[in-house]
Amino acid sequence: MASRRAFLTCAICSAAGLIATGVEPAQAQGVQRKTVSTIDYPGDGKISILMTLEAPEGTVIARHTHPGIESSVVTEGELELEIQGQPAKRFVAGEGFQVPPNTPHGGRTLKYCRLAITYVVEKDKPLASPA
Repeated sequence: MASRRAFLTCAICSAAGLIATGVEPAQAQGVQRKTVSTIDYPGDGKISILMTLEAPEGTVIARHTHPGIESSVVTEGELELEIQGQPAKRFVAGEGFQVPPNTPHGGRTLKYCRLAITYVVEKDKPLASPA
């Protein structure tokens, strides 16, 4: 039986994970996401996805990867993020971070949190995979 932590992690990945393939996933409990824009990226089969994500305080984001770059800005709240090879770091509203392709990362929300996220990923791959 999966723990609540694992469930929330899978829910967040699932909420974002099928966007690149155009499949709409079920809404995760307490986590809200909105795709703002999707556009083909110039070059070899990539897509750029702009989305917002809202998560309540205490949401655990399990380690996962993306098949491309994630660029995020915290627009409200606070979160702690650990990117493989780096110490955990706190981010508050107005601060941002980038995650290189295929790099495991995860964290938790310390307060209700809202992110503006841009992904540039391979078009035919899931947006997120467990790490």
